[in-house]
Amino acid sequence: MRVEPFGVDSFLHVVKRGARGELIIGDELDRKRFARLLYYLNDEYRSDFWEEDVRRVAAFERPKHWPERKPLVKIVAWTLMPNHFHLLLQEIQDGGVSRFMQSLCGSMSRHFNEKYDEHGSLFQGAYRSRTIATDRYLRWAMSYVLVKNVFELYPGGYSRAIKEFDRAWKWGTEVYQHSSLKDAVSLQGSPIVDAVVIREVFKSAADFKACSQDMLLGRRGGADEAITFE
Repeated sequence: MRVEPFGVDSFLHVVKRGARGELIIGDELDRKRFARLLYYLNDEYRSDFWEEDVRRVAAFERPKHWPERKPLVKIVAWTLMPNHFHLLLQEIQDGGVSRFMQSLCGSMSRHFNEKYDEHGSLFQGAYRSRTIATDRYLRWAMSYVLVKNVFELYPGGYSRAIKEFDRAWKWGTEVYQHSSLKDAVSLQGSPIVDAVVIREVFKSAADFKACSQDMLLGRRGGADEAITFE
C-alpha cells in the first residue's frame, strides 16, 4: 500500500506499522492512550500540555479553557493492532490527514521512547494510504479495517474466527475494546468516530455483519480492488 493522490472529501485507508515489525504499544495503558490520541489530537488546536489538561476532565471531555473543537479529519473507523494500526479517514480540509498523522505518530513515538527508555523511530517510515473511490469499496474497507483485523486477534487465530464467525463477532464487539467495531455495529458512532458516514454506508447492523461475512469468506459482491489492502 502506498500513499495515493487524494483531496478534500476523499476517504482513505491508512496504515502505520512499527519499525521492523516491532510493537507500537507496550501495555493496556498504551492502548487506552491511543484512543485518547485519536480524539484529542484530531483538532486544529494543540496544547503542549494537553495530557495534563485532560487529566482533570472525564474521558473524551474537552477542557473548558480550550477553544471550540475543529477536527482535522473525519475518523470513520479504527483498529489498533500490536505492531500497527488501521484508520479509515476522510479528508475534510487541505492537509488535514497529514497534520493529524504527524501529530498522532509523533506523540506515540515520544511517549513510547520516554516510557520504555527506547531511542529512534517507533514507526516504519511514512504512513501508507489507499484512496477509496466508490461506495462499494467503502463498505468493503470498513469490514476489512474493523472485522478482518479484529478477527486476527481472536483467541485461536483468524482461521478459527472464520469458522466460529458468530462467536468471534460477539467477542469483537463485546470483548476487544481497541477498535471502533462496536460503534459501527451500533450505528451510533462515538466521540472519536463520526456516525453519519456509518449510517450512510450500512442500512443496519445486520447489513454491516452480512457485508463483513461476505468479505471474509471471499464472496462476490464487494469491491474487487478492496480484497487486497496491503
